[in-house]
Amino acid sequence: MIIFIDLILHRPKVYRHVLSNAINPETVNIQHLLWKLVFAYLLLDSYRSLLLRRVDNKSSFYESSFLICLKVLISVLSANAAFILSFAIAAKCLLNEVSRRRDIMLGILISSYFKIFLLAMLVWEFPMSVIFIVDILILTSNTMALEVMTESSTTRCIAVCLIAHLVRFLVGQILEPTTFLTQLGSLVHLSSLFRIA
Repeated sequence: MIIFIDLILHRPKVYRHVLSNAINPETVNIQHLLWKLVFAYLLLDSYRSLLLRRVDNKSSFYESSFLICLKVLISVLSANAAFILSFAIAAKCLLNEVSRRRDIMLGILISSYFKIFLLAMLVWEFPMSVIFIVDILILTSNTMALEVMTESSTTRCIAVCLIAHLVRFLVGQILEPTTFLTQLGSLVHLSSLFRIA
């Protein structure tokens, strides 16, 4: 439990501990772990996309559930493919990391553990701004993991992760334009909450 709290607080020593133990080829089958993480990542990302679609009531009346699932699947796969490609290009250009690509992608998948918090929306009703907060936490966690794994400067790691997440967001908006309006409305609602507090 203490390790999980330290991960939420973004402590570099804990990230170093978790990532070095998870990516140790002597104790873990890395290929097996990579496929499990990819499956969990895509599943949680699909759930995120469905949560954002739930707000758009018009689509649920006119489209069948099969068509909605197909659209979500295509959107999630293409957005994540763009994320991986842009992350690899940005890491090569800004960090000169070419040799440990698989380890770095595994670290990015592990550091995206904040997506698990979306499952709380199955039980409790949260505003859609929670999805925006989870996205920011994933971005900062990915930056910390990249900084720990590559030992590069913080600004370069922030730039790499920001570029990759921005490309992923833009590709997602091209395929799902109503999602942008939903997230913009959530952001406006979140800023009004901060103003009230």
